[in-house]
Amino acid sequence: MSIASDNPALTSSLLYLDGVAVSFDGYKALRGLSLVLAPGEMRAIIGPNGAGKTTMMDIITGKTRADTGDVYFAGTHDLSKLDEATIAELGIGRKFQKPTVFESHTVRDNILLALKAPRKAFATLFGKPPVDERERIDQILETTRLKDHRDRLAADLSHGQKQWLEIGMLLAQDPKLLLVDEPVAGMTDAETAQTAILLREIARDHSVVVVEHDMTFVRDLGVKVTVLHEGSVLAEGNLDDVSADPRVIEVYLGR
Repeated sequence: MSIASDNPALTSSLLYLDGVAVSFDGYKALRGLSLVLAPGEMRAIIGPNGAGKTTMMDIITGKTRADTGDVYFAGTHDLSKLDEATIAELGIGRKFQKPTVFESHTVRDNILLALKAPRKAFATLFGKPPVDERERIDQILETTRLKDHRDRLAADLSHGQKQWLEIGMLLAQDPKLLLVDEPVAGMTDAETAQTAILLREIARDHSVVVVEHDMTFVRDLGVKVTVLHEGSVLAEGNLDDVSADPRVIEVYLGR
């Protein structure tokens, strides 16, 4: 089944994957993966190591090419034909598991550097940003629980705060879709709980895909869950339903 431009049932989806397969040296990383994400939806992706979660995100962001299948964004953009930079410009942002921030700069300047509007580096760091940019920075710092840390060096933040800062840097690029990989890995229980609240707030205005192993955190998100196994969807639904699925218990939760 291929997406058609005159099919409103398909083009209304923000993200549409159908029959996506990819192999690496004979290893089938994805085997007919299909996934549909609605505009404004947050989805949690779970599954054992090797299930295809990272490869799926690589396909969506253009880092890896699918051998077969459809990969569409906003109903009209064929992601399988676009490079990583073009896909990022379309409004797909990705946060990897390990935070990468500019540690020698302040929290505020990290957000400023990430803002989407083009600007020269010197003016960015040493000039005074316009009022609308200052308001946007303040809004992001408020969302990410970092307003009181705006003048601290990023290097001095806790691990959890660095994760929040990177999410803030992603928000500064104003993406339509955020792909977030294991955001609470290494966080304290308190930071984990705050991150669930933070992502729920972000999901009011953005679509979000969260890959995570922490089931307590996934439950706190309160969203639809997709379980991947051996490169395809094993189960889908709310966490209680997929957790009760004997196949999911056998391949993932029972381990």
